[in-house]
Amino acid sequence: MLMQGFAGLMSLLSLALVLLSGFALVDAMIRREDAYRAADKQTKPFWLVILAIAFVVIWLFPIMSFLPIIGLIATIVYIVDVRPAVRQISGGGGGRRGGGSSSDGPYGPYNGGR
Repeated sequence: MLMQGFAGLMSLLSLALVLLSGFALVDAMIRREDAYRAADKQTKPFWLVILAIAFVVIWLFPIMSFLPIIGLIATIVYIVDVRPAVRQISGGGGGRRGGGSSSDGPYGPYNGGR
C-alpha cells in the first residue's frame, strides 16, 4: 500500500513537471525573437531547442533518473530568469501590450472629442 501511494505521488509529480516544461516551451514560442536579444539572453531558437529537449526528456524518462533533472533545471532557468526579462522587454503581459494608456484607441490617445 505504501508503494502504491509513492507511485501515485511520483506520477503526479511527473505530470506536474511535464506541464511545467510544456508551459515554458509554449511561452518561449509566443515571445518575440527580438525581445530575447534585447534582454541580452540567448536567442529564441536556442531556448526553443533546449526547452523542447527538456520537455521530451521529462515526458519519456522516469523522474528518478538523471536526465529529467537536467531538463527541469533548464525549464526553471527559463521561467525564473529568461521569461521575466523577455516579458519586460516585450511590454509585460498583464493586459495591454505596448504600454499605452487605458484611454488609447487604435490610432492614438482618445480625448473625448475635445
